[in-house]
Amino acid sequence: MGEILVEVATDQPFSHGVPAHLGISGDALNVAAAAAASGAQVGLLSVLTDDDLGQAIAARIAELGISTALLKFRKGQQGVYLVHSDPDGEREFSYARTGSVGSSLGPDDVDPAVFAAAGAVVAGGIACAISESSRAAVFKAAVVAKRFVFDPNFRPRLTSVEEATAALLQLAPRAFLVTPSFPSETSALLGCSTPVEAAAKLRGLGAWNVAVTCGAKGVQLEAGGVSAWVPSIPAPAVVDQTGAGDAFVGTLTARLVLGDDFPTAARFGAAASSLVVGGRGGTDFIPSFEQTRAHTAGTLVEGTVPSNA
Repeated sequence: MGEILVEVATDQPFSHGVPAHLGISGDALNVAAAAAASGAQVGLLSVLTDDDLGQAIAARIAELGISTALLKFRKGQQGVYLVHSDPDGEREFSYARTGSVGSSLGPDDVDPAVFAAAGAVVAGGIACAISESSRAAVFKAAVVAKRFVFDPNFRPRLTSVEEATAALLQLAPRAFLVTPSFPSETSALLGCSTPVEAAAKLRGLGAWNVAVTCGAKGVQLEAGGVSAWVPSIPAPAVVDQTGAGDAFVGTLTARLVLGDDFPTAARFGAAASSLVVGGRGGTDFIPSFEQTRAHTAGTLVEGTVPSNA
């Protein structure tokens, strides 16, 4: 659940007349696409504009193998962001999302029966930050979900450290899985200087499973009876790092729900994360599970690296 954004991406500095690629992204969509590609049946709760743009976005969601049954359509403005990626895939963003139709998501949009029946419900800190009603929707989902997954996804442009910390501390006790990043989120929101310390703190708050992502180094896992370090898997090509963390969360969650153990699911998540950076934007290249599995084993299959890499 969360906000979907129109994405305008370029590999050149922002300037009049530069060529750009139009796409559909946002953390919620990126997570859902990765989960669907990993073999899960996925629905996406989000609010779109009730016009041609909203229908085009819904069509793209369906193309990614995600059910559109939970989508809402309302009058308003679709959120947009522009992103410039340099040759190393590092990104610079510019947003136009204040008052977006996606931020109108509210508790009444969360169907308790649907969310209780789902194998897992994924939400993030961005959904908590974009509006009070969206935050309330996330909190309702955390109460009714069988397994609630929370990615803090702290964005200083959207919310304060204090508000983001409060959301994390309130949601962690209800979480099946929490996926903070080290060192930015673990330091700012938890006051922890190591991944192990952060994982232990979240476990102490009641989170069942914790995966602390450490960028290009790997992931620290902590759960009941499990403490493991999962190293990253080198990317075959780096075009754009947008959506890499979301791919990890979506793949990890899907594989846990489908029965994989925590370290195995995290390894698949790391592989998917390293593959999506070979595409442009959040959903330009979503690897199939066969591609992810092969990359996990160290053997790439034909088609893993997209042609535009």
